[in-house]
Amino acid sequence: MNELGDALRAWRDRLDPGVVGLPHHSPRRVVGLRRGELAQLAGISVEYVVRLEQGRASTPSAQVCSALARALQLSDDEQAHLLRLAGHAADPDRIPRLVPASVHRIVEQLANSPVAVCDAAWQLLHWNPLFAATFGDPTKQGDDERNALIFQFENQPTRIRQTAAERAAFEESLVADLRATTSRYPNDPDIRALVARLNRGHRFRELWALRSVGAHQGAQKIARHPVVGDIALDSNVLTTQSTNLRLVVDTPRDADARSKLDLLSTIGTQEMTS
Repeated sequence: MNELGDALRAWRDRLDPGVVGLPHHSPRRVVGLRRGELAQLAGISVEYVVRLEQGRASTPSAQVCSALARALQLSDDEQAHLLRLAGHAADPDRIPRLVPASVHRIVEQLANSPVAVCDAAWQLLHWNPLFAATFGDPTKQGDDERNALIFQFENQPTRIRQTAAERAAFEESLVADLRATTSRYPNDPDIRALVARLNRGHRFRELWALRSVGAHQGAQKIARHPVVGDIALDSNVLTTQSTNLRLVVDTPRDADARSKLDLLSTIGTQEMTS
């Protein structure tokens, strides 16, 4: 029995092509999406879609499942079901790192603000184009370096500017938040490795020894952009209930910041020359 293939066909059949912006003026032999259309939306080959639906493909990766979920506009429960069918059952000992389809949709709707999605240990998982334009393209760093704690305590190059008081409060809040995460996921090896790495630094060790526990909910920051200059931002953190993902939304503090973000929405990450 090919439950994964049956589910994919059923979800494909129910989705109106017009809802996802595909023209459907020509006669169609299928009610919903064609296999080729699903492949296009998910960024995979049509041959792979055929093999998945026929039960002839190897287990799709979590990334492919996420792409299929977004293309098929699955609910979070349906996406979780898809992952289970594909053999990616959630491990209660590990921090959730899959970004649900609903969170992807929220990020897309907040295109006018820099938005990032982090896991419970502040590993950057997903971001929108304006985030990359404002703070720099995260793809220029390796996966292991895309962590707010590593950036902060290892003094990685950053466009964020803070006063001494802002930096102290920010670091105390982040470390207390990480302490809370270690109690939720005490057996996650990645968290243990992160804490061991950070403990090499004097500032982190001092704060970690305080054993403070809390939730990081936001901060004020200045993004110093090489083209548009300083952007004053309020950073707010929203936490998902079941997966503890952190949705970080940066909003402009004044009209000047708003106009600079609007300009960055246009120029993106391209380097401007005089």
